Amino acid sequence: MSTLAIRDLHVTVETDQGTKEILRGVDLTINTGEIHAIMGPNGSGKSTLAYTISGHPKYTVTQGSITLDGEDVLSMTVDERARAGLFLAMQYPVEIPGVTNTNFLRTAKTAIDGEAPSIRTWTKDVKTAMSNLKMDSSFAARNVNEGFSGGEKKRNEILQLELLKPKFAVLDETDSGLDIDALKIVSEGVNRAHDNTNLGVLLITHYTRILRYIKPQFVHVFVAGRVAEEGGPELAEQLEEEGYVRFVDESESDTDAVLPDDETASVG
Repeated sequence: MSTLAIRDLHVTVETDQGTKEILRGVDLTINTGEIHAIMGPNGSGKSTLAYTISGHPKYTVTQGSITLDGEDVLSMTVDERARAGLFLAMQYPVEIPGVTNTNFLRTAKTAIDGEAPSIRTWTKDVKTAMSNLKMDSSFAARNVNEGFSGGEKKRNEILQLELLKPKFAVLDETDSGLDIDALKIVSEGVNRAHDNTNLGVLLITHYTRILRYIKPQFVHVFVAGRVAEEGGPELAEQLEEEGYVRFVDESESDTDAVLPDDETASVG
């Protein structure tokens, strides 16, 4: 069994108003096969946590630790984190002009496994995964995410997840911008990856609609850079009915932890 452990994590980011502390002592443990949902209002630090785990240089860890099976994740480069078994599905997947999906996927798989996959087996695996995600075969020859719709980009992220087979996946608002059909297809892809490889999942979302398809065992409410409450699936149902007002009211006096409105889209 593998374990991703986050202990007393404090993270800052530089803004036009100066240095802001976004994460203010986060503790979280995810084991192999577990599905954890992180929910919370805009600006609470959810995406900051995702990008800190993956190694985005914009975020500075000032205190605390992240370990994967006892190994110090924070001392790893971004590619070392991927080879160790961490995967990030981004809220806004980037386009990579000049690099086809086929080349990107095989290069990534080779880098992670240390050897190139068999062409015959790999081609079959890619075709099967694309078919399951209702992706036209022509997407294999297209540049990564270039000209893709929002839903197509999210499917492409899950295609990578299914083929690269990480130990832990951080899904940063994977449900944003998806219509009902695309949400179901993407969720089915996450569930396949979970069932086939015993994947550990950290699912970041504002809403409960994706939780109808991807069933978490653990729900964590993020407010003002901290875990304000933890529980099971019933906590998500409570949030659906009551919203985050109670938690925000409890932390509203802590103004340093709340980002200005123009920062929430990029770091929270």
